[in-house]
Amino acid sequence: MFIAPLVIAALAVAPEPPRPGYDLVWQEEFDGTALDESKWSLWALGPRRDAINTADAVSLDGHGRLVITTSRHANDEGHAEYHTGGVWTRDTFRTRYGYFEARMKVQTEVGFWSAFWVQSPAMGEHIGDPANGGVEIDVMEYLCNGKHLNLAQHTIHWDGYGDDHKSAHHELTVPDTHVGFHVYALEWTPDELIFFIDGKETWRTDKAVPRIEQYIILSCEVGKWAGDIADADLPDRVLVDWVRVWQKPD
Repeated sequence: MFIAPLVIAALAVAPEPPRPGYDLVWQEEFDGTALDESKWSLWALGPRRDAINTADAVSLDGHGRLVITTSRHANDEGHAEYHTGGVWTRDTFRTRYGYFEARMKVQTEVGFWSAFWVQSPAMGEHIGDPANGGVEIDVMEYLCNGKHLNLAQHTIHWDGYGDDHKSAHHELTVPDTHVGFHVYALEWTPDELIFFIDGKETWRTDKAVPRIEQYIILSCEVGKWAGDIADADLPDRVLVDWVRVWQKPD
């Protein structure tokens, strides 16, 4: 089901198209003090991996930024548990093709990773046919540990997460990834997936290109892949300045 793009509110200074021929069809500048529920809902509330996704992990800072906080708490038995979360457009905005971009400042602690991704509502269906089954497109995943400290990672997953699962992956060094804001982007065409960091192309692939409408996720997850969360100085935050989707008129 296609959910029509939202009407774009006028900005004091309209953003420039990232590529010639693209028009802005959806945006979130995170103005105000509360999440805009016409654009987002809270992502996968409840236990996930080694943490619990909670509503209070997501907030706006009042200065035009989304904040996703990872924090440590004591459970009823007095043991440490971890809260984190994210947002998605699963029920509010789905589309196919275009240029998707987010300006983010990632975490500085170990034990969890942040991500900007475009996900399929039909993941695991149509095995062997990613065009119709959809593809998990990790525009950016970041871990602040060990060899990953200055790596930005792009990954695609298709054919579900079971025995038929397939993936392709690319990672590259981005000095001081965890310092300041960077713009992570995906250009999704009928033939290719092309990835960018700060306006520079970093990877392209034609291995599995979805041709169905998909939705956006901004998230943090706790797991051993990111190192031992017990070593983290928490709370730690991921900031998202804006998210924009551009498309060609045709």
